Parts: sequence; structure tokens; C-alpha cells
Amino acid sequence: MSIYALKSRFQDLLRPLVRRMAAAGVSANQVTIAAAVISLLVAAVVWRWAPTQPGLYLLLPLWLLLRMALNAIDGMLAREFGQRSNLGAYLNELGDVVADAALYLSLLGLAGISATMIWLFVLAAVVTELAGVLGVMVGATRRYDGPMGKSDRAFVVGAIGLGLAIGWLSPPVVNGVLAAAIGLCGATIVQRVRRGLAQAPAPS
Repeated sequence: MSIYALKSRFQDLLRPLVRRMAAAGVSANQVTIAAAVISLLVAAVVWRWAPTQPGLYLLLPLWLLLRMALNAIDGMLAREFGQRSNLGAYLNELGDVVADAALYLSLLGLAGISATMIWLFVLAAVVTELAGVLGVMVGATRRYDGPMGKSDRAFVVGAIGLGLAIGWLSPPVVNGVLAAAIGLCGATIVQRVRRGLAQAPAPS
């Protein structure tokens, strides 16, 4: 079970806002680029100042929730308002990977958190998304299966940010959470590959 399964309900809540944005001339690509740029800025602030001002770790859950909304909005603008484009497909996939990596790496500023664990989490996240995109190359759909997809990782990192901000999580606990998330990313990769292969047409 993944948080991604709740996407359709989330989109229903956002649809009135998306209609207004489309009417105002906002494009899907503009939303995608804005979300990536703000993610980099948030990551820089958290990395630089949150270790000495823990309250700034609240930026992670707050921004990740908003970014999930923006990710849904750019997709709805593209699909429902005729804004699909090849450039948009590239921006969407690359923007998410870069933004996610930056937000995860922002935790490197806190003493006691394993840099190795954070880098492994980033690597696992990148390979997870690659496994999803490769479904298209073999004739399947873009795969979003698995217990540690984009939304699930956002929830984990947001929860870590909240826990650090209010003092409920120590660095060793964060290391343990990251280790579990890495394991679930591995399970997600396997599941996406298997289901992509099962969906792909047989070679002629």
C-alpha cells in the first residue's frame, strides 16, 4: 500500500484551484519549474541553518506537503487542459529527482546523521524512479507501484523534519528510519520491474 493510492482524492480537492490557474494562464511547466527551484532554496536553508535553529526543520514537512500539491497540479494542468508536451515530461521527471535529492541531502547538516545513509537513500530514490520510468521503454506504463514511491518518501522525510523540529527524534533514530526507507525502496524497485515486465508485450 502506498500513499500514491490516495492521489485521485487529492486531485479532486485541488481541481477547483487548477481550473482557476488554467484560466489565469498558468502553465504546467511553470508550476514544475517553480516547485523545483523552491525545493532547492528550502534545501539550502535547512542544510545551512536548521542544525542551529531546529525549528527550521519544519520547512521540510510544510514544503513537502505543498510540493505534493504542486506535483499534482502540474500533472492535472497537462492532462486536463491540453498542456502535455515532451519538454514537460522531461521537466517533470528530472525536476522531481533533483528536488528530492536536494531535500534529502539537506539533512547532511545535522551532526550524528550518517552521511552514508543519506547518500544511499538518495541513490535508492533515484533508482526507484528510474525503475518506474523504464516501464515505458519496454512498452508498459510508467510504474508507480511499491511501498516507497515519491509520496511515501516525502512523508518519511517530512516526518523526520517534524520530529527533529520538536525534539522527538535523535540522529540515531533518523539513521534507523533511513535504513528502513532504503530497504523499502529496494522492495519498490523489484516490484516496479516485475510489474513492468508483466505488463509489457511479448517480444515479436
